Amino acid sequence: MNIESVLRALLVAGFIGLIELLCRTHVIPQSVLIAPSQMLTHLVSVVSAGVYGKDILFSFTNIAVAALLAIVSGFLVGLAVHSMPRLRAALEPLLASYYAVPTFIFYPVFIVVFGVGHGSIIAIAVLLAVVAMITATLTGLDRIPGVLRKSAAVMRMSRLQTAWRIELPAALPYLFGGVKLAVAYAFIGVIASEFILSGSGIGYAIAFAYNNFESDNMYALMLLVLISVTLINAALNYFDRRLQARRQR
Repeated sequence: MNIESVLRALLVAGFIGLIELLCRTHVIPQSVLIAPSQMLTHLVSVVSAGVYGKDILFSFTNIAVAALLAIVSGFLVGLAVHSMPRLRAALEPLLASYYAVPTFIFYPVFIVVFGVGHGSIIAIAVLLAVVAMITATLTGLDRIPGVLRKSAAVMRMSRLQTAWRIELPAALPYLFGGVKLAVAYAFIGVIASEFILSGSGIGYAIAFAYNNFESDNMYALMLLVLISVTLINAALNYFDRRLQARRQR
């Protein structure tokens, strides 16, 4: 573990400890926020009792499907756009300003097309995540050194061999950066969509708990989201470091 990881862990632990202290000494009223230890205790109790089992499964299924669709479609679209310079020149200003448009303005359209449930939630999450993968694919392909393509030509590799053995490994770090962003955006898109587009899921359960003054349940579910995001991000960063180390050998 490097010094940056230690400092990061200490900062997070210090922040959690400060919130715990402020809650326990009632500087922060319990009506505003409960102590992190209480959140964790209640989270363990509701998860072990299976109270939100269906909601958790619903959300993570949607996240997995949305992330997979965004990654695959974003990669393929990025490949196609990269091979057509004129189309790319037309699309790049739109891609650059894409996230300035609030994606959720399209949710009435998705409700009409897909109905309330999995389809509309996944559609919004994919719409939110796919551009990150397209941009990462374009960047990765742009950063491939020309000498590698020349070497492939000298070795008389076919177009498929060049793409598989030369271009993909060289672009992989950038592609993996796109994967990480796509997963993050898919997570945000699904949880946020469930507040307004669903009758189940973690987002819906948080909104239900808030509207019914069930603070323990609301904070426990919020903690579940934070823990899930942290674990997913840690796993992706681990694989990214392994990939970078393998590439440098």
